[in-house]
Amino acid sequence: MKSLPFFCRGEVIRGFGRGSKELRIPTANFPDSVVDNLPADISTGIYYGWACIGNGDVHKMVMSIGWNPYYKNTKKSMETHVIHTFKEDFYGEILSVVLVGYIRPERSFDSLEALIAAINNDIEEAKVKLELPEHLKLKEDNFFTSFPSITSTTTASTSQTIMNGH
Repeated sequence: MKSLPFFCRGEVIRGFGRGSKELRIPTANFPDSVVDNLPADISTGIYYGWACIGNGDVHKMVMSIGWNPYYKNTKKSMETHVIHTFKEDFYGEILSVVLVGYIRPERSFDSLEALIAAINNDIEEAKVKLELPEHLKLKEDNFFTSFPSITSTTTASTSQTIMNGH
């Protein structure tokens, strides 16, 4: 995936409502304008990287890109689990992420428990991989500190322009 690392940002929208309630693993969802503008070589699957809400702190994250086969979604989504406990929801805030690496392809599971176990394994793998020096340096990238004036229609391709300055 030659597009990695991939930088993008967009408004956090309401998703399917399963992350916090059913899985107990809250996710922040990007609008279609971001999902639809992913580079062709960013395939579906589970990724790890860094995320920032608004101009707040940068945290480790895992992201599912795809159709979530367990739930048989008909719409492609980008669901980010920021590895941090937030006091409240942040719908409408701007989420900035950098996809650093790929963990695994998306797949279906025989049970909700198996899905939750896989997600927790993904989180643990992300925590370890993001400690590597080549990944840690992206936490300090100026993408997270140069917060432009953007609207909720910002697309991944617009953010790609920001990355070209690196």
